[in-house]
Amino acid sequence: GLVAELGEHLVDHGDDIRLVIDEQHALGAAGHGAGVGRLLLGERLRALLLLGLLLGTAGDRLLLLDPEDPRGQLVGPGREGGGQGRCLISRADVTTLPFRDGVFDAVICSEVLEHIADNRAAIGELVRVLKPGGNLVVSVPRFLPERICWALSEAYQHEPGGHIRIYRKKELQTLLEAAGTTCRGIRYKHGLHAPYWWLKCLVGHKNETSRPVNLYKKFLEWDIIKRPKLTRMLERILNPFIAKSIVFYLKKGT
Repeated sequence: GLVAELGEHLVDHGDDIRLVIDEQHALGAAGHGAGVGRLLLGERLRALLLLGLLLGTAGDRLLLLDPEDPRGQLVGPGREGGGQGRCLISRADVTTLPFRDGVFDAVICSEVLEHIADNRAAIGELVRVLKPGGNLVVSVPRFLPERICWALSEAYQHEPGGHIRIYRKKELQTLLEAAGTTCRGIRYKHGLHAPYWWLKCLVGHKNETSRPVNLYKKFLEWDIIKRPKLTRMLERILNPFIAKSIVFYLKKGT
Protein backbone atom coordinates (compact mmCIF):
# COMPACT_ATOMS: atom_id res chain seq x y z
CA GLY A 1 0.00 0.00 0.00
CA LEU A 2 0.98 3.63 -0.42
CA VAL A 3 1.83 4.44 3.20
CA ALA A 4 4.18 1.48 3.57
CA GLU A 5 5.86 2.39 0.29
CA LEU A 6 6.39 5.96 1.48
CA GLY A 7 8.18 4.73 4.58
CA GLU A 8 10.24 2.21 2.61
CA HIS A 9 11.46 4.89 0.23
CA LEU A 10 12.54 7.12 3.10
CA VAL A 11 14.86 4.29 4.09
CA ASP A 12 15.85 3.83 0.44
CA HIS A 13 17.17 7.40 0.51
CA GLY A 14 19.63 6.35 3.21
CA ASP A 15 18.22 8.30 6.13
CA ASP A 16 18.24 7.13 9.76
CA ILE A 17 14.56 7.56 10.61
CA ARG A 18 12.69 6.09 13.56
CA LEU A 19 9.69 5.07 11.51
CA VAL A 20 8.06 1.66 11.98
CA ILE A 21 5.28 0.72 9.58
CA ASP A 22 3.22 -2.47 9.70
CA GLU A 23 0.62 -1.59 7.10
CA GLN A 24 -2.88 -2.82 6.29
CA HIS A 25 -4.53 -1.04 3.38
CA ALA A 26 -8.22 -0.18 3.09
CA LEU A 27 -9.85 1.35 0.03
CA GLY A 28 -11.76 4.44 1.09
CA ALA A 29 -13.51 7.51 -0.24
CA ALA A 30 -10.26 9.15 -1.27
CA GLY A 31 -8.69 5.98 -2.58
CA HIS A 32 -6.05 5.43 0.09
CA GLY A 33 -6.52 4.46 3.71
CA ALA A 34 -4.24 2.51 5.98
CA GLY A 35 -3.69 1.08 9.42
CA VAL A 36 -0.24 1.52 10.94
CA GLY A 37 0.83 -1.05 13.52
CA ARG A 38 -1.11 -4.10 14.64
CA LEU A 39 -2.94 -2.04 17.24
CA LEU A 40 -4.52 0.08 14.53
CA LEU A 41 -6.41 -2.41 12.41
CA GLY A 42 -9.90 -1.74 13.77
CA GLU A 43 -12.69 -0.39 11.60
CA ARG A 44 -12.90 2.78 13.69
CA LEU A 45 -9.37 3.80 12.79
CA ARG A 46 -9.81 2.93 9.15
CA ALA A 47 -12.74 5.31 9.00
CA LEU A 48 -10.52 8.07 10.32
CA LEU A 49 -8.10 7.45 7.47
CA LEU A 50 -10.44 7.44 4.51
CA LEU A 51 -9.55 10.97 3.52
CA GLY A 52 -5.85 10.55 4.02
CA LEU A 53 -3.17 10.05 6.60
CA LEU A 54 -0.65 12.30 8.29
CA LEU A 55 1.98 10.33 10.15
CA GLY A 56 5.13 11.43 11.90
CA THR A 57 7.55 10.11 14.50
CA ALA A 58 8.60 11.96 17.61
CA GLY A 59 11.06 9.92 19.62
CA ASP A 60 9.24 6.73 20.49
CA ARG A 61 5.80 8.04 19.57
CA LEU A 62 3.71 7.59 16.48
CA LEU A 63 0.82 9.96 15.87
CA LEU A 64 -2.00 9.59 13.38
CA LEU A 65 -4.13 12.62 12.55
CA ASP A 66 -7.45 12.94 10.81
CA PRO A 67 -7.12 16.22 8.86
CA GLU A 68 -10.90 16.64 8.65
CA ASP A 69 -11.54 16.88 12.39
CA PRO A 70 -10.49 20.07 14.23
CA ARG A 71 -11.01 18.80 17.77
CA GLY A 72 -7.53 17.37 18.29
CA GLN A 73 -9.05 14.52 20.29
CA LEU A 74 -7.00 11.53 21.45
CA VAL A 75 -9.07 8.52 20.42
CA GLY A 76 -6.93 5.56 21.38
CA PRO A 77 -3.59 4.77 23.07
CA GLY A 78 -1.69 1.48 22.99
CA ARG A 79 1.46 -0.40 22.13
CA GLU A 80 2.84 -0.27 18.59
CA GLY A 81 2.50 -3.60 16.80
CA GLY A 82 6.13 -4.65 17.28
CA GLY A 83 6.17 -3.56 20.91
CA GLN A 84 8.59 -0.70 20.18
CA GLY A 85 7.57 2.58 21.77
CA ARG A 86 4.09 3.98 22.21
CA CYS A 87 1.41 4.66 19.68
CA LEU A 88 -1.09 7.50 19.96
CA ILE A 89 -4.03 8.12 17.67
CA SER A 90 -5.35 11.66 17.59
CA ARG A 91 -7.44 13.94 15.42
CA ALA A 92 -6.50 17.50 14.56
CA ASP A 93 -6.87 20.25 11.99
CA VAL A 94 -3.89 20.00 9.65
CA THR A 95 -3.83 23.80 9.26
CA THR A 96 -3.28 24.29 13.03
CA LEU A 97 -1.43 21.24 14.32
CA PRO A 98 -1.30 20.96 18.14
CA PHE A 99 2.45 20.25 18.29
CA ARG A 100 5.45 22.41 19.07
CA ASP A 101 7.95 23.42 16.39
CA GLY A 102 10.45 20.86 15.14
CA VAL A 103 9.16 17.85 17.06
CA PHE A 104 9.05 15.16 14.32
CA ASP A 105 11.87 13.24 12.67
CA ALA A 106 9.67 12.57 9.63
CA VAL A 107 6.20 13.48 8.45
CA ILE A 108 4.14 11.62 5.84
CA CYS A 109 1.13 13.45 4.46
CA SER A 110 -0.76 11.00 2.25
CA GLU A 111 -3.70 12.10 0.07
CA VAL A 112 -4.65 15.05 2.30
CA LEU A 113 -3.80 18.37 0.67
CA GLU A 114 -6.30 17.99 -2.16
CA HIS A 115 -9.05 18.18 0.49
CA ILE A 116 -7.82 21.29 2.31
CA ALA A 117 -9.03 24.76 1.35
CA ASP A 118 -6.08 26.57 2.96
CA ASN A 119 -3.41 24.30 1.57
CA ARG A 120 -0.63 26.84 2.10
CA ALA A 121 -1.35 26.88 5.84
CA ALA A 122 -1.42 23.08 5.90
CA ILE A 123 1.94 22.84 4.13
CA GLY A 124 3.37 25.43 6.51
CA GLU A 125 2.27 23.32 9.48
CA LEU A 126 3.79 20.14 8.04
CA VAL A 127 7.12 21.90 7.74
CA ARG A 128 6.83 23.73 11.08
CA VAL A 129 6.48 20.55 13.15
CA LEU A 130 9.32 18.85 11.30
CA LYS A 131 12.84 18.93 12.73
CA PRO A 132 15.51 20.77 10.74
CA GLY A 133 16.93 18.26 8.29
CA GLY A 134 13.84 16.07 8.75
CA ASN A 135 12.06 14.23 5.97
CA LEU A 136 8.69 15.18 4.53
CA VAL A 137 6.80 12.91 2.15
CA VAL A 138 3.66 14.22 0.46
CA SER A 139 1.36 12.36 -1.90
CA VAL A 140 -1.64 13.66 -3.82
CA PRO A 141 -3.70 12.34 -6.74
CA ARG A 142 -1.86 12.70 -10.03
CA PHE A 143 -3.26 15.28 -12.44
CA LEU A 144 -4.38 13.18 -15.43
CA PRO A 145 -6.03 10.22 -13.64
CA GLU A 146 -7.82 12.64 -11.29
CA ARG A 147 -8.91 14.87 -14.16
CA ILE A 148 -10.45 11.82 -15.87
CA CYS A 149 -12.40 11.05 -12.69
CA TRP A 150 -13.76 14.61 -12.64
CA ALA A 151 -14.73 14.34 -16.31
CA LEU A 152 -16.52 11.02 -15.80
CA SER A 153 -18.50 12.00 -12.71
CA GLU A 154 -19.80 15.39 -11.65
CA ALA A 155 -20.91 13.81 -8.36
CA TYR A 156 -17.33 12.68 -7.64
CA GLN A 157 -16.06 16.17 -8.39
CA HIS A 158 -18.54 17.83 -6.01
CA GLU A 159 -18.50 15.25 -3.20
CA PRO A 160 -18.78 17.04 0.18
CA GLY A 161 -15.41 16.83 1.90
CA GLY A 162 -13.87 15.49 -1.30
CA HIS A 163 -11.17 16.75 -3.60
CA ILE A 164 -11.40 20.50 -4.16
CA ARG A 165 -8.39 20.83 -6.45
CA ILE A 166 -6.15 18.90 -8.83
CA TYR A 167 -2.45 19.65 -8.50
CA ARG A 168 0.02 19.85 -11.31
CA LYS A 169 3.45 18.52 -10.40
CA LYS A 170 5.35 21.79 -10.64
CA GLU A 171 2.61 23.70 -8.80
CA LEU A 172 2.79 21.52 -5.69
CA GLN A 173 6.56 21.22 -5.77
CA THR A 174 6.80 25.02 -5.79
CA LEU A 175 4.45 25.32 -2.79
CA LEU A 176 6.38 22.71 -0.81
CA GLU A 177 9.78 24.22 -1.53
CA ALA A 178 8.55 27.75 -0.80
CA ALA A 179 7.69 26.51 2.71
CA GLY A 180 11.32 25.64 3.41
CA THR A 181 11.98 22.20 1.94
CA THR A 182 14.10 20.82 -0.87
CA CYS A 183 12.62 18.21 -3.20
CA ARG A 184 14.89 15.17 -3.41
CA GLY A 185 12.75 12.98 -5.61
CA ILE A 186 9.34 12.41 -7.21
CA ARG A 187 7.75 9.04 -7.85
CA TYR A 188 4.48 7.78 -9.28
CA LYS A 189 2.46 5.09 -7.47
CA HIS A 190 -0.57 2.83 -7.92
CA GLY A 191 -1.05 2.51 -11.66
CA LEU A 192 -3.47 -0.37 -11.02
CA HIS A 193 -5.72 1.84 -8.90
CA ALA A 194 -6.58 4.52 -11.45
CA PRO A 195 -8.80 2.22 -13.58
CA TYR A 196 -10.68 1.21 -10.42
CA TRP A 197 -11.64 4.83 -9.79
CA TRP A 198 -12.52 5.44 -13.43
CA LEU A 199 -14.83 2.45 -13.28
CA LYS A 200 -16.40 3.70 -10.04
CA CYS A 201 -17.00 7.10 -11.60
CA LEU A 202 -18.62 5.51 -14.65
CA VAL A 203 -21.15 3.50 -12.63
CA GLY A 204 -21.57 6.06 -9.83
CA HIS A 205 -18.83 6.53 -7.25
CA LYS A 206 -21.27 5.72 -4.42
CA ASN A 207 -22.63 2.62 -6.15
CA GLU A 208 -21.85 -0.30 -3.84
CA THR A 209 -23.66 -2.93 -5.93
CA SER A 210 -21.67 -2.80 -9.16
CA ARG A 211 -20.24 -6.27 -9.74
CA PRO A 212 -17.29 -5.07 -11.89
CA VAL A 213 -16.34 -2.49 -9.25
CA ASN A 214 -16.57 -4.99 -6.40
CA LEU A 215 -14.52 -7.57 -8.31
CA TYR A 216 -11.85 -4.98 -9.08
CA LYS A 217 -11.81 -3.95 -5.42
CA LYS A 218 -11.26 -7.56 -4.35
CA PHE A 219 -8.44 -7.83 -6.87
CA LEU A 220 -6.75 -4.72 -5.46
CA GLU A 221 -7.13 -5.94 -1.89
CA TRP A 222 -5.64 -9.29 -2.89
CA ASP A 223 -2.79 -7.55 -4.69
CA ILE A 224 -2.01 -5.31 -1.71
CA ILE A 225 -1.81 -8.28 0.65
CA LYS A 226 -0.09 -10.82 -1.62
CA ARG A 227 2.03 -8.48 -3.78
CA PRO A 228 2.70 -11.07 -6.50
CA LYS A 229 5.62 -10.41 -8.82
CA LEU A 230 3.43 -10.25 -11.92
CA THR A 231 1.22 -7.41 -10.69
CA ARG A 232 4.20 -5.59 -9.18
CA MET A 233 5.83 -5.65 -12.61
CA LEU A 234 2.59 -4.56 -14.30
CA GLU A 235 2.20 -1.66 -11.91
CA ARG A 236 5.78 -0.54 -12.52
CA ILE A 237 4.98 -0.47 -16.23
CA LEU A 238 1.74 1.49 -15.70
CA ASN A 239 3.02 3.98 -13.12
CA PRO A 240 4.71 6.40 -15.53
CA PHE A 241 1.45 6.70 -17.47
CA ILE A 242 -1.58 6.30 -15.21
CA ALA A 243 -0.33 6.19 -11.61
CA LYS A 244 -3.10 7.27 -9.24
CA SER A 245 -0.71 9.16 -6.96
CA ILE A 246 2.32 11.38 -7.27
CA VAL A 247 4.72 11.33 -4.32
CA PHE A 248 7.18 14.07 -3.34
CA TYR A 249 10.22 13.26 -1.15
CA LEU A 250 11.52 16.39 0.56
CA LYS A 251 13.95 17.47 3.26
CA LYS A 252 13.56 20.46 5.54
CA GLY A 253 16.43 22.94 5.57
CA THR A 254 18.81 22.88 8.52
